[in-house]
Amino acid sequence: MTTRENTRALRVGNVAVGGGAPVSVQSMANVPPHDAAALAAQIESCAACGCDIFRVTVPDEAAAQTLGEVAGRVPIPLVADIHFDWRMAVAAAENGAAALRINPGNIGGADKVREVVHAAKARKIPIRVGVNLGSLQKNLAEKTRAGKMRPAEALCSSALEHLAILEKEGFRDVAISAKASDAATTIETYRLLAERTDCPLHLGVTEAGTLLPGAVRSAAALGILLSEGIGDTIRISLTDRPEREVKAGAELLRALGMRAPGPAIVSCPTCGRTKADLFRVAAEVEETMEALYSKRLAEAKTAGRAGAPAFPKVAVMGCAVNGPGEAKDADIALCGCGDGDFMVYVKGEPVCKTSAAQAAGKVAEYAISL
Repeated sequence: MTTRENTRALRVGNVAVGGGAPVSVQSMANVPPHDAAALAAQIESCAACGCDIFRVTVPDEAAAQTLGEVAGRVPIPLVADIHFDWRMAVAAAENGAAALRINPGNIGGADKVREVVHAAKARKIPIRVGVNLGSLQKNLAEKTRAGKMRPAEALCSSALEHLAILEKEGFRDVAISAKASDAATTIETYRLLAERTDCPLHLGVTEAGTLLPGAVRSAAALGILLSEGIGDTIRISLTDRPEREVKAGAELLRALGMRAPGPAIVSCPTCGRTKADLFRVAAEVEETMEALYSKRLAEAKTAGRAGAPAFPKVAVMGCAVNGPGEAKDADIALCGCGDGDFMVYVKGEPVCKTSAAQAAGKVAEYAISL
């Protein structure tokens, strides 16, 4: 890992962004913005998965009021996503949004931007300038289609033009996102931005796709950028539940050593020797350990303890070829037997045999006792 870029320091609610702060994970609601109960439930679920900042669309006054109702009930700060109507940005700020996400070029003239800046300043909340390749200004879009400007250069130019609009109003608490739907353009765009501005950068591949291709495309782009020290906050955008976005983002940061380890679960890809239903058992163990870890993390936060709680390493192996070896290195291990059951190891020593149906529960039992 290289040294992180020295970007401006912002705060989104109680979350530090930029200035060397830990990289934060974001997601966005996909439930109706007027349904307070559904919105709160989704935010709380994502927070339990490791989400730090959550974005909510605010298309009208009723949605702004719902945001205000929910903001005080959930454990993470909310960013209001605004398009076209500057008045919704002001309403969201007045109703407790911790930040605003706008495209200054599509909310009206300089006087409208001035009103949004005034609202943000009054409540000491930052603004994220968000531009996408699919919604560039007409002149930049025409240049890219004609081959006169690279898409990455167009995205960077668009973001910096919009940044200038805010800075002209004396507003500097700004983060930037400039997203494309392919990894190569995303990487080039953010490299250009890192060279040309000290604003915190929110990384993401927009419209990345469903779970598998979306996670792979996002990890390819974001992993490279983060390893180069570029990026202050991330979202892995998926055509899926936001909880999966959060889990993918947290796992990416863990893989890069940029977030405290959560449940460490290793499992084999299986082969013809595997007699147990390892796919199902590994998924059940992962789900069980994630739930147990989230519970311990919430307890630690309630008790005011900093950092992530200690958690056992778990191995789920299909047969005796690598199973006993992995079991020696894991705190708890399952090793598939020839009859479809599993041998349970604790600290490298075999302790009992269990069925596939009871395997996840048995792992949790020993995890609680360690």
